[in-house]
Amino acid sequence: MPDWTEHVIWWHVYPLGFVGADTTGADHTPVHRLQQIESWLDYLVTLGANGLALGPVFRSSTHGYDTIDYFEVDPRLGDTADLEHLIEAAHSRGIRVMLDGVFNHVGREFAPLEVALADPAAPENGLFRHTDSGELEVFEGHGALVALDHGNPEVADYVVSVMNHWLDRGIDAWRLDAAYSVPVRFWNSVLPRVRERHPHTYVLGEVLHGDYAGFVRDGGLDSVTQYELWQAIWHSISEANFFELDWALKRHNEFLETFVPYTFLGNHDVTRIATQIADERHHPHALVLLFTLGGTPAVYYGDERGLTALKEERVGGDDAIRPAYPATPSELPAGGEQVYALHQELIGLRRRHSWLHAATSTPVDLTNTGYVYEVAAGANRLTVALNIGDKPLMLKSTSTALPETVAGRADREGERISVPPHAWAILA
Repeated sequence: MPDWTEHVIWWHVYPLGFVGADTTGADHTPVHRLQQIESWLDYLVTLGANGLALGPVFRSSTHGYDTIDYFEVDPRLGDTADLEHLIEAAHSRGIRVMLDGVFNHVGREFAPLEVALADPAAPENGLFRHTDSGELEVFEGHGALVALDHGNPEVADYVVSVMNHWLDRGIDAWRLDAAYSVPVRFWNSVLPRVRERHPHTYVLGEVLHGDYAGFVRDGGLDSVTQYELWQAIWHSISEANFFELDWALKRHNEFLETFVPYTFLGNHDVTRIATQIADERHHPHALVLLFTLGGTPAVYYGDERGLTALKEERVGGDDAIRPAYPATPSELPAGGEQVYALHQELIGLRRRHSWLHAATSTPVDLTNTGYVYEVAAGANRLTVALNIGDKPLMLKSTSTALPETVAGRADREGERISVPPHAWAILA
């Protein structure tokens, strides 16, 4: 993993939604909207982040994940010059840039696919997977998303050329969309060739569950999305069952032995964390977990202001979680300031304790509604106490010296320390 990833905190943006572009396919009018994202770079820095993780920016038919040209910026966002300018503007502020590579499937308007559909004998047919009956395979039942044939060396060559093309233009990282649907041997044939030219590239794979460590190892990736931890965080808090979280953290520690997972509370595919956890008093607890546990953290745009939205399984069901932002930060409506300030506080703590990137956790005290754990890396240690119950959470001292409260709230009576109901504390 590149050294710079130890200090990166991503702000994840879904570009087409962020700038208010039409994603139905009805309107492809060219508009230089990437300039709008550039106007938010100082906001990103003020938040405390230093990485911009962009969703799809390449030419597509509708929502961005049905790519039709990997070498062209979607005209609804602008052009290549706009993207290069955004990259330069980000780098001038010390911000790394990650692009979303949808290399598992393509849209129906992908030029080689159109040739293949017009002529069954055309060599372009070899670029796509087919069923035993000769039909094109599609991604998870979505007829508009046609699967590439990752056993064809020409597909590997093509993906290498795409990745290098945009790395040559200054990006720092790639997210591999639906990486779990692609054979790991494909990534292992592609990524060494990419890294030969760009050795400091960070490569993240979207993997939902399974053998994360094996996928990273055998595919040659740097990291994968830690969906297991995401699920455990919001569900254990929502259901008042910290035993679920404790189990997930055992797995998380195992992953940290071999790689550092990409951790998050929200993204473009899931219901907002502020909707998943109904009790507003417990929203901070999820954020505390994100920024005190080992991992490379990402904040999905809107979460830093406490936005709520429900993902629905229907056409357009993602729209609510992919909203438009104003043209500039100064146009943000009132509300969300406290959530934003808490993000700043916890990101600041993370910056002061950069060792948390690869830290592992040890449970100190565990009940359904109270969880105390120690995070450590070498001689560095912090104790985190989460209380979602109606009674104070008494802390068991692990040393002769009383710890200092570095964030949150802990009450002291002599040598007794407690965290109030529905509160949290970080102690050193």
